[in-house]
Amino acid sequence: LKGVLHPDDARTAVDEGLCDGLIVSNHGGRVLDGLPATAAALPAIVAAVRDRVPVLVDGGLRSALDVVRALAMGARGVLIGRPLIAALADGGAQAVASLWRQWRDELGALLALCGVEQPGELHPSLLQSA
Repeated sequence: LKGVLHPDDARTAVDEGLCDGLIVSNHGGRVLDGLPATAAALPAIVAAVRDRVPVLVDGGLRSALDVVRALAMGARGVLIGRPLIAALADGGAQAVASLWRQWRDELGALLALCGVEQPGELHPSLLQSA
């Protein structure tokens, strides 16, 4: 189910068996002015469904750091279409391959800086400042 932005909607969809997974998405924020950022909605939705279904996030992800943040907030995966489409439009398949290599390298470095080896080891406390 894509387009979930409220924890009550997420909980109802899972409780009623209406989905096998959720995608937290504001559809680029273009559907309705003033929709919350996916990063703002994600933690409450993850808490509401309590690992009963995978939660993915779409929207606002522009860098490997954004991916790390989303995974640390509890997303099981991220959808990063816009950066890939921009790379494709800018330089074709080579640019897409270059972007993937760049993000892979950055992700490895960011995981190391967080003190973890795998993305599944990220957790919300890594996002809190002292």
